[in-house]
Amino acid sequence: MVLEQKNTTIAYRCPVCGAGVMSMVGVFSLSANMFKLKCSCGGSHMDINVQSDGNIRLTVPCVFCPNPHVYTVSRSLFFGRDIFLLPCPIYGIDVGFIGREGDVSVELERTEKELREMLEENGISDLDLFSGDNDEDDDPLSDPQIYDIVMFVIKDLQEAGDIKCSCGNGPYSIDIFDDCIRVTCDECGDFEDVPTDSTIAANAFLHAYRLELTNHKEENN
Repeated sequence: MVLEQKNTTIAYRCPVCGAGVMSMVGVFSLSANMFKLKCSCGGSHMDINVQSDGNIRLTVPCVFCPNPHVYTVSRSLFFGRDIFLLPCPIYGIDVGFIGREGDVSVELERTEKELREMLEENGISDLDLFSGDNDEDDDPLSDPQIYDIVMFVIKDLQEAGDIKCSCGNGPYSIDIFDDCIRVTCDECGDFEDVPTDSTIAANAFLHAYRLELTNHKEENN
């Protein structure tokens, strides 16, 4: 008996280096219930898990959001579509791609152009924000848009309950300085400074899963 090999192509865009990451996945590749697609830069990966009900769960990195997005699709959709797109629920730009190799390549090119245009409209040149390789000297940022992006990440972490302090209560205040944004707990006084004066530090924070307020308010005796 000859088994017909079902396969499809999956892809995503690495939020660290900006490269499109693509690979073919066969039905037998998922026999171990998990497949991990890694970027060659080592900074990100997409997880594909087969659930007990046969559906396929994809955890896809996002070029804008600090946390990856999770999608669940049927096996028939995963292997049966010429192209199926997984959009970021916040920005609407497609971050995951499933389908025939040629169609996936076309969509990667299309979304790269869309991403470039979106960044340029906000004063950010090319995909440099997502790559530390373009700033070897770690020069200070001159683009004020970095403040908006860092503020978005802080808000996202706060809404998800991923800002942690000694009391765990909040609420949290945000102060903007020349070289950082300070997040302070109004209740216990714990705070943390998020650097905004270097691409390396800013890029690291863009992909943070939580913010720990590790500095404690000095008590007057």
